[in-house]
Amino acid sequence: MDVLHNLALGFEVALTWQNLMFCAIGCTVGTLVGLLPGLGPLATISILLPLTYTIPTGGALIMLAGIYYGAQYGDSVSAITMKIPHASSIVACIDGYQMTLKGKTGLALFTAGVSSFIGGTVAIVVLSFLAPALGEVALLFGPTDYCALMLVGFVCVSFVTTGSLLNGMAMCLIGVLLGQIGTDVNSGAQRFTMNMVFLSDGIGLVSIALGCFGIAEITKNLDNKDERTPFNGEIKLMPTWPEFKRIIPSALRGSVIGSFLGILPGGGPVIAQFAAYAVDKKFSKYKHEIGSGAIEGVAGQGAADEAAARTSFIPLMSIGIPENAVMALMMAAFIIKGIQPGPNMIAGHPDLFWGLVASMWVGNVFLITLNVPLVRYWLTVFKIPYSVLFPSILFFCCIGTYSVNNSLDDIYITAVFGFIGYMFLRLDLDPAPLMLGFILGPMLEENGRRALLLSRGSFTAFLTHPISGTLLSIIGIFIVWQVAAFFLEARKAPAHHQQPE
Repeated sequence: MDVLHNLALGFEVALTWQNLMFCAIGCTVGTLVGLLPGLGPLATISILLPLTYTIPTGGALIMLAGIYYGAQYGDSVSAITMKIPHASSIVACIDGYQMTLKGKTGLALFTAGVSSFIGGTVAIVVLSFLAPALGEVALLFGPTDYCALMLVGFVCVSFVTTGSLLNGMAMCLIGVLLGQIGTDVNSGAQRFTMNMVFLSDGIGLVSIALGCFGIAEITKNLDNKDERTPFNGEIKLMPTWPEFKRIIPSALRGSVIGSFLGILPGGGPVIAQFAAYAVDKKFSKYKHEIGSGAIEGVAGQGAADEAAARTSFIPLMSIGIPENAVMALMMAAFIIKGIQPGPNMIAGHPDLFWGLVASMWVGNVFLITLNVPLVRYWLTVFKIPYSVLFPSILFFCCIGTYSVNNSLDDIYITAVFGFIGYMFLRLDLDPAPLMLGFILGPMLEENGRRALLLSRGSFTAFLTHPISGTLLSIIGIFIVWQVAAFFLEARKAPAHHQQPE
């Protein structure tokens, strides 16, 4: 089979000593940042993005991917032991922390580790078979179709990540406008540079990523004055055979749910964990225990969390559309290395694509080896004072930004976007659609110009082409549905006050 042959190629790439080292570093760093409150894969990948300039392409992408899916397990450790969740481990707090209160911390952590391994393995199988098939379909896309597909990505990701279509689209448009700063490739004209020479090449991906995600998130966490205390409980890892048998069904259900939801635009671990928990609560043999410290409450969400983290690479690598903020940063890493994610990546860089897929299973083995036996040592991370941790991270942010172009202007730009990103967070505006718009905006402009050149300036080409016409119809239906739902909700809402007579 072609898939087995391709996987053999992938393991040949992933099992080199260099890529094994980068995979181990990514998994270790991912677990570490998953443990720390306020940090996560988004901030960490943005901070480490400048390293991709100096690391070989395959190793850089394998390391960044390892940080992403490695952080999913680290998230669950802090949620189970101390009830300190990240976005992807909120559900783990429910039954996981209840198990800790009952003295079953080791069983909960073992369940999270084994479930994550099962979820990751199932997702890798799905990724191996489904991504190339989607890539072949994507080869049928022309310029008009890519324009429509990017607009679908704007609408879906904006709505899901912010909860508001208006706010999400506004952030996307801001990102698109930021992407227009610099020199027009076709005419050579300066656009929105305000006569500042350092803006003639545009704003760097690294500056926006570090500012809006890394520095902004750290600054926000400085507002939190809660004191964190390290977990000092006893950890006994190995379960009994009846307890182990309860893990498998929920982990398999969560793996299927997470693999499916990870593919959808705007999906990912956050939605997958809630869906898996709801299914277990409905169909599990022990559903009456869920909510009060059941193994199933940890197993299902852990598997779904890890599976969704891996299958979220499918839209990025097969059709070139990132489905969430972390995938947008991964896309930035691809572009920095001169690789355009999409169907041409699978055909033109098979060693890179399949090497990344194979490295995910290698990372799976690293994670279960690192995390299950050594979890009691990971918990000592909570002893690092924030007064030492956060200034160190800000220092490395500045070093990373400066190292891209050896320019102080990049540090100033990063600082500006750090302030802007902080204001976004304070206003409950998600910067993820902005990053998506910044990356996809220039691509949308390029394909739009190409489509209009081929159609001699006729906009009807976007409607007459079958694929683009269908995608634009879906966008129209989605927007009409949202507007109708808004007005229906407004009509049903009771009046807040009545006018006095």
